[in-house]
Amino acid sequence: MSTNVILAGVGGQGAVLASKLLARAAMGRGLPVKTAETIGMAQRGGSVFSHVRMGEGAHSPLIGRGRADAIVAFEPAEAVRQLAFLRSGGMVVASDAPVVPVSAATGGPAYDLPAIMSYLRERVDEKNLVVVDAAAAADALGTAKALNVVLLGAAARAGALGPVTVDDLADAVRALVNPRFVDLDLRALNL
Repeated sequence: MSTNVILAGVGGQGAVLASKLLARAAMGRGLPVKTAETIGMAQRGGSVFSHVRMGEGAHSPLIGRGRADAIVAFEPAEAVRQLAFLRSGGMVVASDAPVVPVSAATGGPAYDLPAIMSYLRERVDEKNLVVVDAAAAADALGTAKALNVVLLGAAARAGALGPVTVDDLADAVRALVNPRFVDLDLRALNL
């Protein structure tokens, strides 16, 4: 049995680090892990997403449409962008903090956060949608830079990461994160 998780955000939000932490946490539990990252031409502000498949039965690193058990989204529009991959009854853990695309800031289509959040709420059962208050997390930590780890902690507590626990993620933080940021990320996991 495998657990399939998509992590989605925009460049600079730490989606790639989050996928490495999740993969390391799963491996620490003795689970086989396959990952795939799609960063393409993404720079700060461009879409970034990773597929993480943990457990037996994961033969390909890519998660098919309708097969993700969870989406962990560091940006609301990126959660919407990945919804086609979510299985029926799957869980979404998403930040409520938008990263407004350059196109919207320069006169293109407006970024309508209320419409995006409404769309998520219409398509994901209330019991399977966890929205993280990014501003409160940033205030508690003194920085928004650890939001990726805040969301991983929220996802683990909600059961969205299968067998991976907050303690497993803490072990991964200690193993992979620059020592200067370990304490911050450990606090972030437990917000």
